[in-house]
Amino acid sequence: MRVYFDYNATTPLAPEVLDAVLRVSKDVFGNASSIHHFGQRAKSTLDEARSAVASLLNGDPSEIVFTSGGTEADNLAIRGAAEAIGPAGRRHLIASGIEHEAVLNTLRALARGGWRTTLLPADQSGIVSPDRLREAIDADTALVSVMHANNEVGEIEPIAALAAIAHEHGALMHTDAVQSAGKIPVDVRALGVDLLSLSAHKFNGPKGAGALWIKRGTRMQPTVTGGKHERNRRAGTENVAGIAGLGAAAALAMSKMAAEGARVAALRDRLETGILGVVPGTLVNGGRESRVPNTTNISFERVEAESLLIALDLEGIAVSTGSACSSGTLEPSHVLKAMGLPTSRTQNSLRFSLGMFSSQEEVDRVVEVLPRLVEKLRGLTRKTVPA
Repeated sequence: MRVYFDYNATTPLAPEVLDAVLRVSKDVFGNASSIHHFGQRAKSTLDEARSAVASLLNGDPSEIVFTSGGTEADNLAIRGAAEAIGPAGRRHLIASGIEHEAVLNTLRALARGGWRTTLLPADQSGIVSPDRLREAIDADTALVSVMHANNEVGEIEPIAALAAIAHEHGALMHTDAVQSAGKIPVDVRALGVDLLSLSAHKFNGPKGAGALWIKRGTRMQPTVTGGKHERNRRAGTENVAGIAGLGAAAALAMSKMAAEGARVAALRDRLETGILGVVPGTLVNGGRESRVPNTTNISFERVEAESLLIALDLEGIAVSTGSACSSGTLEPSHVLKAMGLPTSRTQNSLRFSLGMFSSQEEVDRVVEVLPRLVEKLRGLTRKTVPA
């Protein structure tokens, strides 16, 4: 049995989404900017997908800008807003320390260009406190960016409260909803944000397709310049097949969200309870009350995370130590560090993320295998590392 518990890195295509991508790839090959029949068929496909994504977010189709994924959407949100606001004099950007690298490295790049940046810490449950934002924000702040749900621990952030503080000070509010859109209800009106990013491949859509929701009236500068695509907000011929897949994934997520969320949460809880029950010296990282339904992050005392990850892979079980975009590095998790966890916890933790095709049999297989692997790895070292 092969077990895939790394859905936060990417997800398998849903059958309905694959059908949409294949159909459009075969039959709708026109350029959506062309005025003839073939171009208008492509434009109609984009319009349908735009409406589906807008419905997923309770937005308006005219507020949806298609991108190549979450990273580009984050870049467009932050750079586009910064370039539009900067000439007015505001030169301060705020984000949290638990953001994805797409946000953190964009802020670092802007800092090299003269922007002042502030990173807010999270508490040990993974929450970015509104009080922390109140302490950091000032009259020079142009934009605040805090993710809706964290990709490593799954914690859902108090975005509405943070957005209210940002707006009190005349700043825009962006949230990276890559790990929440399609998993839990995401309502841009209720959140009170100005900008929201999402990515298709995180909820059973294709890679290479994403979107940025831009609240009507928000000033933005395009970061990709060229033609007049996407209402002059993102140049480049649209990826019609990928966007059709994004639309299909959005529609599917809306139709199944309540039932699927409950099913996956039950599996996640079974996995979490099982691991904590059979493997001594384990702890859940982050709070357990307000998470996306599919994610748990667990530390294993006196076990190096990379070694356990490899041992699980040899058993046919795929998990991760954190963001796939940070793989290949032995650095401790920046998310767990920003939460103030001790070094041992940042280096001995694994993320388990489940999804549409996860089953109880797979959960039980992981719980069955883990005690033996952990005992073996602990036996290889005499060093005791406190949790």
